[in-house]
Amino acid sequence: MHRIVITGTSDGIGAEMARQLAQTYQSQLQLTLAARNADNLQAVARQCEAHGTQVLVQPTDVSAEAQCRTLIAEAVHRFGGIDVLINNAGISAHALLEEVSAQDLNWYEQLMRINLWGSVWCTHAALPHLKASKGAIVAVSSLAGLIGVPGRTAYSASKFAMTGFFEALRAELKPAGVSVMLAYPGVVATQIRNRGYNAKGVAAGVSGLKEDKAMSVEECARLIIRGMNQRQREVVMDKGKLGRLLKLVAPGVVENMALAALKDDVKPH
Repeated sequence: MHRIVITGTSDGIGAEMARQLAQTYQSQLQLTLAARNADNLQAVARQCEAHGTQVLVQPTDVSAEAQCRTLIAEAVHRFGGIDVLINNAGISAHALLEEVSAQDLNWYEQLMRINLWGSVWCTHAALPHLKASKGAIVAVSSLAGLIGVPGRTAYSASKFAMTGFFEALRAELKPAGVSVMLAYPGVVATQIRNRGYNAKGVAAGVSGLKEDKAMSVEECARLIIRGMNQRQREVVMDKGKLGRLLKLVAPGVVENMALAALKDDVKPH
């Protein structure tokens, strides 16, 4: 039996991972779905249950520590433990720092609560159960967590923080037999950038990045699940490996590549 908890499963990458896992493991899967949108969660749950999967729907706002701890407690109560925790919940943001007023800057802190602290709180609560099962932790970061992207100071900060936290945790948990994998997607065909914060800290409604070569959500989910099953250290997608190498030897080139990924109307002038 596979007991898996996934945050951020109301749509996008999280929902697709849930569907693919249910299709693969069917009745051998005990799945806990967490996100803020209860109606969307129920819809994803029905899709998974159609494969014979047991599903617990737990509406959760990961920016609230108490709700993160309740999520893990309910998953353990229902299924007796946890084998895998996938920290997928997150929010995007796109704004030049100079465009953000001092009065609006507090949304940087809220974004950090969702992207970093939600993962920290869920992981801390799940830790004893993952050690008992010698399980796995997956953290869905971003290529913006490897390379600073202009217009994404807050988002890159939160994803770089995730990278540091989970890399250190990987070393801590190695003797306990718990694997920790970081996933670094690039631009994926989801609505995350449209819903992300703009300079005012409200949903932007549009993406600030060029989307014409976006990876499909199905492919992204497949790569993360494959890495999880193989207990890999990381999964770097798109041009991330090249970008990370170039960052060491030609950082100016990487900055120009990052600028080129922006839509012309949102580039700094």
